[in-house]
Amino acid sequence: MRKIAVLTSGGDAPGMNVAIRAVVREGIRLGCEVFGVYGGYEGLIEGKIRRLSERDVGGIIHRGGTMLQTSRSERFRTAEGRAQAVRQLQASGIEGVVVIGGNGSFEGAKKLEAEGVATVCIPGTIDNDMPGTEMTLGFDTAVNTVVEAADRIRDTSFSHDRIGLIEVMGRHSGSIALWAGVACGAEYVIVPEIEFRIEDLIRKLQASIRDGKRHSIILSAEGVGSGADIASRIKAMAGYDVRTTVLGHLQRGGSPTAADRVLGSRWGVEAVHLLTRGERGRLLGIVNNRIVAHRYDDPIRQENQSDISLATILQNLSI
Repeated sequence: MRKIAVLTSGGDAPGMNVAIRAVVREGIRLGCEVFGVYGGYEGLIEGKIRRLSERDVGGIIHRGGTMLQTSRSERFRTAEGRAQAVRQLQASGIEGVVVIGGNGSFEGAKKLEAEGVATVCIPGTIDNDMPGTEMTLGFDTAVNTVVEAADRIRDTSFSHDRIGLIEVMGRHSGSIALWAGVACGAEYVIVPEIEFRIEDLIRKLQASIRDGKRHSIILSAEGVGSGADIASRIKAMAGYDVRTTVLGHLQRGGSPTAADRVLGSRWGVEAVHLLTRGERGRLLGIVNNRIVAHRYDDPIRQENQSDISLATILQNLSI
């Protein structure tokens, strides 16, 4: 295999640029021509493909987002769209594609593989909700972003004797809320995986106030509903002063942490090695700090289901 491409798809995640850099430089080192697909699967359909040099990926290791940009493509979901994408790859002589993205991107990689294009998928999403890996690219950075924000909000909550409720990303996964909650010493975490009863939360707040603590931090994953609605219910039922902060896409951006930079570099290099060895249809992961490459048709364990034990640790340590 002498011509490979790299694309990013779906929601951006810190560390995507790191993986792009690794794919390009390792591919060229091994004698390949490496191409960048701009704009995800939609860009692939439109033929937005350009050959990249080592210098094209210089100075991006510290940048969040993705230099290749990204999108969600409805056209790629159709047979016609995928056929056009394959024609674009064939026109450039590209034999293999490294796909960086979340679950939707992974499904797209499997469809490209079914069309005869060799693919390897790098799990890049802040949600940490992909199978076969204990960590996804961008998750560590997102958690650190939430912890920094929570530390700042705790400062002002303490100053005013109030409750700070922080809504974080996580439609189906509470990993960001759980990890950040333990790391910042939150008093309560609300996640999709655990049944939420507002009466339990209010009892916890009341116990803290009886103990003399008049400020608290609550982290709520977006999948359980609006943080503002939860804050309104707390105020209506208990009369407490609750201020809501929605971090939103702040969690997606920013310079990747050292952990994400190392992980993206390792996965980018491994993706190139797999393709050049003729190994295709692989989803990369990290398990016990070792890189693993799952076949698409293997039953892949959900290594990184949200660690509910973190909720118990948080509950036991918070007062």
